[in-house]
Amino acid sequence: MRSSEVTFTGAGGVTLHGTVVAPPQAKGRRPAIVMVHGAGPVTRDEFRDEAEAYARRGVVALIYDKRTEGYSPVRRDYGMLAADALAAVRTLRARPEVDPHRVGIWGLSEGAWVAPVAAVRSPQVAFLIVAGAVGTTPARQQAWAYGERLAHAGVRGSLVTALPWRFTRYAVAAGLFAEAEHDPVREWERIRQPVLAVWGTLDREAVPAESAKIIAAALARGGNEHHTIRFIDGVRHNLNGTRDDGFDRPDLLPASYAELETAWIESQAGGAPPSSVSIPAAQARARVSEPVDGPLAWYEAPWWQPVALTLFALACLGHPVAALVRRVRGRRGVPVAARPARVFVAALAATTLGFLGYVGVLALTGATVIGPVVLGRPVPWLLLQLLAVTVVAAGITTAVTAWRTRRRPAHGAKGASRAAVQDIAPAPEGRVRLWLLLVAGLAFVPWALFWGLIIP
Repeated sequence: MRSSEVTFTGAGGVTLHGTVVAPPQAKGRRPAIVMVHGAGPVTRDEFRDEAEAYARRGVVALIYDKRTEGYSPVRRDYGMLAADALAAVRTLRARPEVDPHRVGIWGLSEGAWVAPVAAVRSPQVAFLIVAGAVGTTPARQQAWAYGERLAHAGVRGSLVTALPWRFTRYAVAAGLFAEAEHDPVREWERIRQPVLAVWGTLDREAVPAESAKIIAAALARGGNEHHTIRFIDGVRHNLNGTRDDGFDRPDLLPASYAELETAWIESQAGGAPPSSVSIPAAQARARVSEPVDGPLAWYEAPWWQPVALTLFALACLGHPVAALVRRVRGRRGVPVAARPARVFVAALAATTLGFLGYVGVLALTGATVIGPVVLGRPVPWLLLQLLAVTVVAAGITTAVTAWRTRRRPAHGAKGASRAAVQDIAPAPEGRVRLWLLLVAGLAFVPWALFWGLIIP
């Protein structure tokens, strides 16, 4: 391959670095594509093999490092990314080996949300190729993908609702899911360039059959009579091979990679082909996505989660602080509710931190890291449920013990003298500690019910 380094200016004046990969012996000016990344901090190296596959078949490809300025898991703007792609298009059009009238955009996954935005903005985009495009909103697609992976792992029970439904809705409401409600249909209805949309038959991320129907219908409504919808056998979301029915992510570029796409690009020279839609029957029977938008119930308000977590933190930190104050003041002995309170605090801390860590891993990995499954539950989730039950039991024991002691302050614990055992309530630090534990315990029950930690 012939490679050359390029730089160009994207949205907001950000300098982007890329590589143009051209056929080894190009004769005349060739068609070209700008390859637009999927989600995440993708570099050009991740598309190098794909770009060379296109170049071997006579198509010049520009790959570039995705911007990091203004882009993160919680901050992204498809309009800004589309402006970057159009800057890359202009760069390709100016090159001597490229036919400026046959420069298109190729977009994968998130790039298939970005590419239509760019195509609508500029007639310089001669054609559009999308791989693993999603016809629903990103939030709806992500919830579907979570459900697919949990089902594949054999997961049952409360996590099946907690992750796809509860977590996705909370992330959207809390502003942690950038572009979550982006509607791609608006762009697809306005695209006038020829379109090739392809999916792998083992795509477990893009709601493939449903997305194909949505995109084909939107193009038809917009009057686009030159769109081709195809599925490629045996490949996953990014059109690479798979060892686990599409649920893994190995780099296995098929020998036939880009064959369909380059043949379609070359066919444009004789005039854009008429519309053609082909969706395998097996795909048509796939599970459909479910909407995750709509008004939030009062208990789904995004402010509730940080308030609950703050209460848990205060209870966990306040307990040892109150004990330290007690010692500094010279109060000896063991408070009556000390043992269940210590269990409550330890279990509460472990449940909270474990939940945040495990759900964070599931979210950041797209539920590709679930862990071993026992009795239909991932082991980490099962442990969290056991801890949650421990929190509730210890909280009840703490409250009952403190109440009984309050009713009978003159009596210590069984078998202990009044000098050796002191009630938790009389001292100020004891009252603060007790109320922190009780309030945190009351808040924990609805919080754990919301996330399914005390639901089978």
